[in-house]
Amino acid sequence: MVRREAKAPSQRQLRVGEEIRHALAWALERGEVRDPAVIDVPITVTEVRISPDLKNATAFIVPLGGGDEKAVQAVVDGLNRASAFLRRMVISQVQLRAVPRLNFIPDVSFDQASAIDALLRTKTVARDLLSPPNDADEIDGAEGADDDRQPDGS
Repeated sequence: MVRREAKAPSQRQLRVGEEIRHALAWALERGEVRDPAVIDVPITVTEVRISPDLKNATAFIVPLGGGDEKAVQAVVDGLNRASAFLRRMVISQVQLRAVPRLNFIPDVSFDQASAIDALLRTKTVARDLLSPPNDADEIDGAEGADDDRQPDGS
């Protein structure tokens, strides 16, 4: 199986994604979506990623103040139900030949950053960061590298 490297998004993808993000944020801020799961829930659109052919867009959202996983999923489901309506709102705001299909997913990057931050603040990590390097470890590491040689000396 051949594994392809993911290409970085083009400038056009980034620009279109940002314009769609602004249009979605504007519609959500004004309370245009009437789905019960979305009404009166302040939502942040953190990022919009566009496919290279500009036909599909994935919007990453976070309800302001977070919430439990069930509540976040309910908001995401409500936005996915309202995606056709939001797509029409984007058409009126963004000048594109064809507006991409919208898909909403929760943005977990803030949760991951919090988990990493909490890990870095643990006593064990703080102790390791404050302790000076041990010269004996460096010498042992250098000697260990020589042990990898073949018996013929190469």
